[in-house]
Amino acid sequence: MSGDTCLTTTLCPAAGPKPKTCSFKGGSLGNKYVRLNVGGSLYYTTVQVLTRHDTMLKAMFSGRMEVLTDKEGWILIDRCGKHFGTILNYLRDDTIALPKHRQEIKELMAEAKYYLIQGLVDMCQAALQDKKDLYEPVCSIPIITSPKEEERLIESSMKPVVKLLYNRSNNKYSYTSNSDDNLLKNIELFDKLSLRFNGRVLFIKDVIGDEICCWSFYGQGRKLAEVCCTSIVYATEKKQTKVEFPEARIYEETLNVLLYETPRVPDNSLLEATSRSRSQASHSEDDEGFELRDRVRRIHVKRYSTYDDRQLGHHVL
Repeated sequence: MSGDTCLTTTLCPAAGPKPKTCSFKGGSLGNKYVRLNVGGSLYYTTVQVLTRHDTMLKAMFSGRMEVLTDKEGWILIDRCGKHFGTILNYLRDDTIALPKHRQEIKELMAEAKYYLIQGLVDMCQAALQDKKDLYEPVCSIPIITSPKEEERLIESSMKPVVKLLYNRSNNKYSYTSNSDDNLLKNIELFDKLSLRFNGRVLFIKDVIGDEICCWSFYGQGRKLAEVCCTSIVYATEKKQTKVEFPEARIYEETLNVLLYETPRVPDNSLLEATSRSRSQASHSEDDEGFELRDRVRRIHVKRYSTYDDRQLGHHVL
């Protein structure tokens, strides 16, 4: 063996004399080897390596701290020896190649903290932060599994909520030729909106509801609007289900729910300015008991028609 090479061997615990406590006078040993037993793993290194940095190891091997030795002269350190070889490499070279897995980096950082090797602690912390930034998802979309879960999510959310319900298997008729494409377009739009407004709106998916494709918009725990994207058509002799993609209306309602961000009370003047359906003739009636923020606008794309290109209906409840 040459240089500061370390030897790792796992020892089985055996009964024997108790370790002796002594003060290690390492100042005169210089480059001579010392033998370390770290949690059953054996290492050879020099006092010069162990005392290069101002760490707990330097205190141990410069005579400032007492160390334990067994009857064969091995210096005992009551720590896991898994990463001690990496610790020695850092003391020699001031740098190391960190493990790839987060768990191993955490283990190494714990050992570095114990031995008071601040430079290695900083390296581990920086690597963990980089890995967190690398793997942390941009946004998380809850998937509804029960009506109670949906109610809990909406009521507890401090943000406006946009929900997309899609369940292709709810249909009892055949689909029109473009329905599958439009269903996918609705799902793709939901994904785009969730990425764009993730920090401001809570987006949730529902795959157990009774509709085939339906958007719902909530503010302050109340439903504000709903856009249903299905209709029944008679393009042939039998009924068919048509899924549509009202992109502009979905964008509009998504922007409308942003009015219900914190502060919790929305700006009434802003609500009025963005309203699409306020009636001037019934102005006094609306002000008294039917304010905009208390209404649910249900946009019915679902309707019955004799041909596919009929103009969409728009009803306000």
